[in-house]
Amino acid sequence: MRLTFANRCSFKLLSAFAVFGAVASGAVVLSDRASADVIKSERHDFRITTLAQDLEHPWGLAFLPNGGMLVTERPGRLLVIREGEDPKPVSGIPEVVESGQGGLLDVALHPDFGNNQLIYLSYAGAGEGGAGTEIVRGRLEGGTLLNVEQIFAVSQKSGGGRHFGSRLLFAADGMLYITSGERGDPDRAQDLQDHAGKVIRLTADGEVPEDNPFKNNASAKPEIYSWGHRNPQGMALQPDTNRIWTVEHGPRGGDELNVIEAGANYGWPVITYGRSYAGFSIGEGTEKAGMLQPVTYWVPSISPSGLSFYDGEAFPKWSGNLFVGGLSARALIRMELVGERVVHQEQLLVDVDERIRDVRQGPDGLLYLLIDDSEGSLIRLEPAS
Repeated sequence: MRLTFANRCSFKLLSAFAVFGAVASGAVVLSDRASADVIKSERHDFRITTLAQDLEHPWGLAFLPNGGMLVTERPGRLLVIREGEDPKPVSGIPEVVESGQGGLLDVALHPDFGNNQLIYLSYAGAGEGGAGTEIVRGRLEGGTLLNVEQIFAVSQKSGGGRHFGSRLLFAADGMLYITSGERGDPDRAQDLQDHAGKVIRLTADGEVPEDNPFKNNASAKPEIYSWGHRNPQGMALQPDTNRIWTVEHGPRGGDELNVIEAGANYGWPVITYGRSYAGFSIGEGTEKAGMLQPVTYWVPSISPSGLSFYDGEAFPKWSGNLFVGGLSARALIRMELVGERVVHQEQLLVDVDERIRDVRQGPDGLLYLLIDDSEGSLIRLEPAS
């Protein structure tokens, strides 16, 4: 029988206690069962609460103002999840291409959702030549998405199931930012007439903002905000500064954390700290004039997906820290920052050994994670005391 996420976590922690007890006294005695569920870290001890299980490759998470949550499943389902209730599907979701990394991906609420009930979905959509990142919006009414309209689609569809990007973020300027992967074709990231391998910036209605960096450049797609990205699968707004940060997958090593600037070129595949999967070098090295350096990078890869700054009250010693989910790292990475420098990192949940697809701070100041698996989970980190 397959152990659930929560059972596996408890089993590993209980096993550690059991081994210690057997060695020390020849018997296993757990005087306080709750203490076995406590996970220790450098700054805070916490517990895990599992809110939903048996999710099929959950990918994106957004919080509703009434206490519920929206969770996407990659095969093409959107669920409303409320604590203590069975997940409820939302109808009216567009048809998606579930292939490799493609499918139904991120979800975001309009900044004025309380009045207009608009939500936004990113997904792999079909078209001539294959599939590509697309964005729709619709009005959530009860359990149905109404008046669904497409507001963006990459200009060129292609085959294969890699690198759709697809994170969504409404920033402090009210604009919608979208990450788009280069679909496994590195040269597309350096082509300004191609949406692939870019950060896209639109109005909430899908129009091109007047101050976009390439708005009046006939040689570039006007929706492009930054370029030279490989496969950005995490994006977060930094409190106080309102700067946009992203994480993206490198090849074999070279995953990056970046601060996004208008019109900036982040270098892929001309510069990278990674190597090809065959072990060969890529591009021209690790730096080049006119191309931005990452804030930090990871070698070997952690396969970053999901990104969130923490500014809640539940974990005060994590204030200002940045959290990223690690797929291949099978961990939650906590980063301490000084300005735009990472000065310390800690890997959490290593013993839990799960692929973390998304991480979000909830309105309650707790951290919520999506576990990427065919029988995935939505979990919450809570203070131990």
